[in-house]
Amino acid sequence: MNQTILFTASRKALLMMVLASVTAINAAAASEVTPSATIQQQVGKLQGTVVDASGEPIIGATVKIKGAKGGTVTDLDGHFSLDAAKGATLDVSYIGYKTVSVKATSSNLTITLQEDAQQISDVVVVGYGTMRKKDLTGSVVQIRPDKLANENPSTVQDLLRGTPGLNVGYNADAKGGGSMQIRGQRSVYTDGGHNDPLIILDGMAFYGELSEINPDDIGQIDVLKDASAAAVYGAKAANGVIIVTTKKGKLGKPTVNFSANIGINTKSDYLMDVYDTNGYMKYREDWYKKDTYGVGDDGVYGVYRAKDGKGNLVRQPGYFDTAENAQRLYGVDNATWAAYSTNVADESYASMYAKRLGLKDEVLGYYLNNQTYDWWDDTFRTGINQDYNASVSGASETMNYYLSAGFLHNEGAVKGNEYRSVRANMKVSGKVTKWLEIGANVNFQDRSDGDIQVGLGTNYWDNNQVRNSPFSIHNNADGTLAQYPMNEKDFGGYNYDFERQYMDLEKGYQVLNTIVNAKVTLPFGITYSFNAAPRYQYYYNRYFTSASRPNTNADTRGVDRGWGKNFDWSLNNTITWDYTLAKKHHFVLTLVQEAEERRYWSDKIEAREILPSDALGFHNTQNATLSKSNFNTNDTHQTADALMARLFYSYDDRYMVTASVRRDGYSAFGANNPYATFPSIALAWNFVNEKFWKWGNIMSTGKLRASWGKNGNRSLSDPYVSLANLGSGTGKTMNYIQGSTIVDMKYLSVSRMANPNLEWEKTEALNFGLDFGFLNDRITGSIDYYHMMTKDMIMNQRLPGFTGFGSITTNLGQVNNDGIELTINSLNMKRQNFEWRTTFGLSWNKNTIKHLYYDYEDVKDAQGNVVGRKEADDLTNGWFIGKSIGTIWDYKVTGIWQANEYEEAAKYGQRPGDPKVWNNPDNDEYNADGTVKKIVYNNDDKVFQGQTTPKVRWSMRNDFTIFKNWTVGFSMYSMLGHKSLSSWYLNQDNSGSLITKGCNTWVKGYWTPENPTNKYARLDAKGPVGAEGAQKLYNRSFVRFDNLSVAYTFPKTWLSSTGISNLKLFFNVKNLGYIKSSDWEYGDPETGGLATRTYTFGLNVTL
Repeated sequence: MNQTILFTASRKALLMMVLASVTAINAAAASEVTPSATIQQQVGKLQGTVVDASGEPIIGATVKIKGAKGGTVTDLDGHFSLDAAKGATLDVSYIGYKTVSVKATSSNLTITLQEDAQQISDVVVVGYGTMRKKDLTGSVVQIRPDKLANENPSTVQDLLRGTPGLNVGYNADAKGGGSMQIRGQRSVYTDGGHNDPLIILDGMAFYGELSEINPDDIGQIDVLKDASAAAVYGAKAANGVIIVTTKKGKLGKPTVNFSANIGINTKSDYLMDVYDTNGYMKYREDWYKKDTYGVGDDGVYGVYRAKDGKGNLVRQPGYFDTAENAQRLYGVDNATWAAYSTNVADESYASMYAKRLGLKDEVLGYYLNNQTYDWWDDTFRTGINQDYNASVSGASETMNYYLSAGFLHNEGAVKGNEYRSVRANMKVSGKVTKWLEIGANVNFQDRSDGDIQVGLGTNYWDNNQVRNSPFSIHNNADGTLAQYPMNEKDFGGYNYDFERQYMDLEKGYQVLNTIVNAKVTLPFGITYSFNAAPRYQYYYNRYFTSASRPNTNADTRGVDRGWGKNFDWSLNNTITWDYTLAKKHHFVLTLVQEAEERRYWSDKIEAREILPSDALGFHNTQNATLSKSNFNTNDTHQTADALMARLFYSYDDRYMVTASVRRDGYSAFGANNPYATFPSIALAWNFVNEKFWKWGNIMSTGKLRASWGKNGNRSLSDPYVSLANLGSGTGKTMNYIQGSTIVDMKYLSVSRMANPNLEWEKTEALNFGLDFGFLNDRITGSIDYYHMMTKDMIMNQRLPGFTGFGSITTNLGQVNNDGIELTINSLNMKRQNFEWRTTFGLSWNKNTIKHLYYDYEDVKDAQGNVVGRKEADDLTNGWFIGKSIGTIWDYKVTGIWQANEYEEAAKYGQRPGDPKVWNNPDNDEYNADGTVKKIVYNNDDKVFQGQTTPKVRWSMRNDFTIFKNWTVGFSMYSMLGHKSLSSWYLNQDNSGSLITKGCNTWVKGYWTPENPTNKYARLDAKGPVGAEGAQKLYNRSFVRFDNLSVAYTFPKTWLSSTGISNLKLFFNVKNLGYIKSSDWEYGDPETGGLATRTYTFGLNVTL
């Protein structure tokens, strides 16, 4: 009920703010701009038309008389009319176009505006302010979402994917999104989003998740990558900063925008297929035949040749084949074949064959009756995505407003996978006086978080229904859903639709983000701004599993009810002095004071064995059995503060320097080290502005950059990690003697050792860059080299047992990241009816562990003599000095034992079809005569084989404009050096006895004597003793064709009588396909499993 009241109150408050804002805005706008229709009624009017370079009318352009108040805006045909004397000078402006001044030489003018491509993109948000691109001294990249609008990006990650230096993960579920990382992994510590970049929303730190931000509301995104650019955020910026700036209104008449997108979501890839009915039976033949592989009397290795200890064949030729195949392949007549097993009277050959392959009970009956069901088709589906957004925006000289609302509902390609989100945004600012401006930004979201979908797990205990035998049922004979699709007594299988009847879930978040700001303009170029950002988040989880499900233990069924509440606030006070001396010396001084507080509370109830009935679902927990239920509470409190000073100086737009220092404090660090200081300095030289530069016709832009700085990282999984804790221990009890009575009581215990010296993790970085432009900036770009050192990493150091603690959180180790980034933008061709632009990005990163625990060990030669010392590796976590965090260190598979190598394979305890694993002979045991006594596999046989993180990433996008109204975009990206280990090639499919119980399995290659291969092992293969599960290395490098979009914008002359200023239809395909390494075949090369393809049809209307 509290949740409902909160939601209702929030909606009412938001509605009142919207109504009040719109009323004020309309009043202000009316006083500033006189509608064209009103002026047209006046005499002595001056008329004209405003058009773009192609002659298309510009709607909403502002036309004013220089030096006079008032003005007008152009109508749907680009026409305007106002009262002006002949010879007056008109100022004509429109967002995205260069402002022009025109003298009224006649009473009917045609005024052409030229696009100003740099008008918007020339301004970059750099933290606590903005800066012209030409003044930048740090490494910053800007993304303009409007250029990707035709692709219907449903998440912020969709906008960012392909940005050089920014690694964006791929999430194939209905929600989408993905992880993000800038310039490699900084630390081995990964809890609490420790390696995630800092998100800034409209100038304030953003504590939510990116799904709360509607991509339709974003005006621009700036990614700060080097230490100098990010240092102004100090303690939170070690992993880079992503600054999201939302849209605001544009001068002119109010704009109403509506977009509708309908998508079709399908599975494009999955781990592997499963067998159909014929493949299922063939696989089972080969599964059981594998135990008959052996060497015959003729010395040939093959099927039906293995013998038992008495010299008899394990199975007679044709035993696991059909009667027909036994006669065809081995010359065994039907009677002999049938006599191989004990059969019931009048038993069919089909029944004998199926029983020998392990089919029994219901599955046997389904096979004999040819009763099948396609579980694959029942698991995957064609989902429908819906995305609707509407906005109202506008601006006058004193007011600016942007209001929006959106509804998103996505269905994943897996049955039951759903995501829903309702988002609303209100951004208002107004000038109260010439020196005071106030504003507010309110963002609301109500989203689902979690669903009950068909499981896709590959462990034997996972409920993955695609592994049901194809000879099974979905519904019983009476039409009811089958609880046991397979054998009820032995292995029932899994039926999602049956289980879903007894489950229910309501889970999600309601979030209210707000930013309130005020700006005071003072004399001498000084401004003061105040920003406060309170944030409220409510989480709810109501999960029900009914004990009315047949054959269910009520102890394990019931209700999970939980809630969590976050209340965060942050504020900053900023003073900025912007002054230009003698038109050449430009100074910008920024002083910032910040403070923040974050609080969290949660409760959870796990109610079990609800009596007398759980018919009320998750609405009833009070009838649960107390002894079988659980309760949990948690709350946290953390605070932080900071001071920052930054000075920018530019001389004659040629030489620039930016220096900053920030002092941060955070409550989560030890009592002895709560504060840290983070300085930075950056230099830049616009050498093309020098007098000696004579090649401006070739190289039109050229700027060298160099920066150094320190940043901190305070992202921790637990804000109390530096303190000892007091908890409920294991939840068990102890006996206390009270008089003559023994009392059973629960106890508290300390399970974490305090560390008052825990301090900030720090990243020190160098960056050298070149910004370039050629042929009047038809080709522009930048190249950067960086070197980053992360020291004092947050790590868990193991402790000796006598301390009573397993580990302590402390500062240790060092990780370096070195890399190169290249960005190129080009205007390849521009004709009257054709334009072609290309964007290309390339990044290379080398990640290296320099230090871990500073524990050193002896280095010995072959004779055991100590020849030096080296820092010890961490074999348990797979961390090695001098290697990357994601390095691969394991046994190396070199091939497959073939039939003619059975004697050599036997030395390793293996047989043909098993994998060959490289062995270090120095590690084996030898007899006195030098012969091998025992082949040994241990850590000395493991080798370094690459890394799981791609070293090289590149992306490319081509945009075409055809006949002015058609636009086509095509983008792709690539990851190179992406390797991983997999044991799928071993074909160990019988975990949990899945095969012997009749389950289906994955379609993949396997070795047989008749079809030998050096790529796949035999069924149920194993490595040598000590390395039985040796995994094989796979190259997962790929090029993904990410998006194809086609859009058509209707000519404005067609719409002039409709009241519509812009109408666009578009279509796009997301994830068209990929080119991958030939040896990877276990699902999508990026996800290692599921991937989806989405076809979207969209409409955008602007009034």
